Amino acid sequence: MTIGHVVHGRGPVRAVVIHGWFYDWRVFEPMLPALDPAVFSLAFMDCRGYGSSRPMSGAFDIDTIAADALELASHLGWERFAVVGHSMGGKAALRVAANAPHRVTRILALTPVWAGAAPFDAQTLGLFRGAVRDVSLRAAIVHNERDGSVPAAWSRWLAEKSVEASTVEAFGAYLESWALGDFTDQIRELPHDTLAVAGAEDAGVPVDAVKATWIARLPNSRLQVLGECGHYPMLERPLALAAIFERFLTGH
Repeated sequence: MTIGHVVHGRGPVRAVVIHGWFYDWRVFEPMLPALDPAVFSLAFMDCRGYGSSRPMSGAFDIDTIAADALELASHLGWERFAVVGHSMGGKAALRVAANAPHRVTRILALTPVWAGAAPFDAQTLGLFRGAVRDVSLRAAIVHNERDGSVPAAWSRWLAEKSVEASTVEAFGAYLESWALGDFTDQIRELPHDTLAVAGAEDAGVPVDAVKATWIARLPNSRLQVLGECGHYPMLERPLALAAIFERFLTGH
């Protein structure tokens, strides 16, 4: 069974787009009016246990996300394609490139989790694990990622969307994979042109953390920082992020 997905556009610039931990592919919907369908063919996938892939069983881990992304590209007849990943999806994008370096053209990583284990202390990891079954803790995580500077109603909305979008089993298992998994030794020489986009106000994956990992450790990477933006640029700055898609994915 092919992973659930929505393809936007019919253009020559092809990319598989992988969402993050808190929502399914619909997190990117605010950007769609600004992504030219004559230019792009963007396959927005739903990871297993999320959205249209909610009925699919696991394993719910980064390796499976990457395998499903590659299978999706093959299903669409794409031999070569870019890969875009948000947060947890950024880690999966690296795994896609490591597994099939000859097929991936470039990597666009949005407020991305690194290939190594997340730098969580025991208290933070406990908070995230508690959020698997507690929507109020999910809202707290979203709110803390902007240091409380966004309206609390928005944080609650996104937390509720995460409950709607995913199964508890998938949400919990993906956490263990993206937070604790480490395959840094397998990506040291990735040759792909890589752009890491960081939110200037993202306390979850701060700019300095992106610099110390993605930029310091990938030889062909560069950083772009979005001002007035936290961990969800596709929701907070959709037009600005769409312009980045256009410039980077088209090679301009």
